[in-house]
Amino acid sequence: MRPIVRETNFSDLTLKGRGKVRDIYDLGEQLLIVATDRISAFDVIMPNPIPEKGRILNQISRFWFENTEDIVVNHMIATRVEEFPKVCRRYQEILEGRSMLVSKAQTLPVECVVRGYLSGSGWKEYSNTGEICGIQLPRGLQESSKLQEPIFTPATKEELGAHDENIPFEQVVDKIGRDMAEKVRDLSIAIYLKARDLADERGIIIADTKFEFGLLGDTLILIDEILTPDSSRFWPKDEYAPGRPQQSFDKQFLRDYLLTLDWDKTPPAPDLPPEIVEKTRERYLEAYRRLVGGSPC
Repeated sequence: MRPIVRETNFSDLTLKGRGKVRDIYDLGEQLLIVATDRISAFDVIMPNPIPEKGRILNQISRFWFENTEDIVVNHMIATRVEEFPKVCRRYQEILEGRSMLVSKAQTLPVECVVRGYLSGSGWKEYSNTGEICGIQLPRGLQESSKLQEPIFTPATKEELGAHDENIPFEQVVDKIGRDMAEKVRDLSIAIYLKARDLADERGIIIADTKFEFGLLGDTLILIDEILTPDSSRFWPKDEYAPGRPQQSFDKQFLRDYLLTLDWDKTPPAPDLPPEIVEKTRERYLEAYRRLVGGSPC
């Protein structure tokens, strides 16, 4: 039985920080990223982990990093513990399948969101204004409508527990300069288009996704996770119908359950029943099976 990992505490490694899902250790010029089984909803970490979730996320990211390296360099160095520095190998039982050794980069202060369909905060903004992030869209679109072309709708990159906010492109220019803003916009759309077409062949619609970029010296690289159910909306292609919310392979199932409770979306989060944990796990596993094939190793 593979261990369930809610949190790591490697005493002889330097903990750089904990995100909603990942624990990050500083190894000097490299980082060790460990995808735990934590899950959050409404920016609150749930008390119950989802078995295998971290392994699924880590291996889906690896799959996409390998399939998009023809578009942009990424931060991945290794995912096999045998290839990690020796100091990491004593933790092999925990790290196997859920960790990634990466190059340390200077993170750009913006979330690079690409939308191919109208959903989530994009649908809400369109419903109120007819546009998203200053981009005017055709009138009469429905919830979950496919957009004629994918659009770049950046967001702020907030600290843990705070909500990212959609921003217009010119605000990205103010943050990182026009050349860099145009570069991350064009790369984000190019990655999305390739991923969208590959996923479509495997029965998944990628409605939207977010990327993060960083600088390694003077080189712009793709970092963090990529095209996972936590950073994207994955919809089953055979069930897609515009005009309503879609079934998904991500934690929307968990959010829907939580909305039935008398909970104000602030910590502490309620305990999750075993059946909710298992059904959430199955959605992540199904995304993996369709995209990568088989089961996470």
